[in-house]
Amino acid sequence: MAAMGAGPLFVPVFLEACVEGPDSAVAAQEGGAARLELCAASALTGGLTPSHGVIKAVRASVSLPLNVLVRPRPGDFVYSQAELQSIQEDLVAAKELGADGVVLGLLTPQGTVDEGRLLPLVSMCHTLQLGLTFHRAFDKCRDLPEALEALVRCGVPCVLTSGGAPTAAEGCEAIARLVAQAAGRISVMAGGGVSEENVGALVQGTGVAFVHASCSEPVQPAGPEFNARVRFSSAGYERRAASAQRVAAIAAASRAG
Repeated sequence: MAAMGAGPLFVPVFLEACVEGPDSAVAAQEGGAARLELCAASALTGGLTPSHGVIKAVRASVSLPLNVLVRPRPGDFVYSQAELQSIQEDLVAAKELGADGVVLGLLTPQGTVDEGRLLPLVSMCHTLQLGLTFHRAFDKCRDLPEALEALVRCGVPCVLTSGGAPTAAEGCEAIARLVAQAAGRISVMAGGGVSEENVGALVQGTGVAFVHASCSEPVQPAGPEFNARVRFSSAGYERRAASAQRVAAIAAASRAG
């Protein structure tokens, strides 16, 4: 596997854009994304399951393949039986609302993939004809090569990872090792801080064919914040959303790497 800064390596790159509603979904489609991951509250929580109304609105707004994040709460990825039941119900709802796939992740308290609970979810996705990506809970595992083999055993088709580093660029060498270890048995998608500035080197240095990025820009509030003393989050009215320009820029840079 080529290292960062090695000679040219052509990889046809598939860009998944992270979106939170119909407006950003349309922008991502216009910019040339290949697939969407739909979530809620990504800036504050890392992403949660979007509402049924948002899923339905996005599905009606775009024709791109749509993956829906299924994560019932913020925090760790060790779930109670009641939370697991809600995940199962969200899989069914995602399918009914028009999703093409789902994104989820379950760990044990020991920092390993929860194979016992993941296997039935993989089976459900197969029955429902939903694609499946194991999200960056993978990066919290104590041993990434071991975790990758667990996902392969469970039949998971795709994993999103930064190589266990804060960003994919920092985890480039680890991602390259995971791609080599995967050997086509599971797709490795690089994500975490992916931008037009680093995606070319990331693709070239890892050999990934799939990248995930928020492709976002700041969005100006519709009006002034009249009472700034009242805050419902640390961000106030500040927010970011995917833009067609950034999607196009990241897609172009990934091909030019």
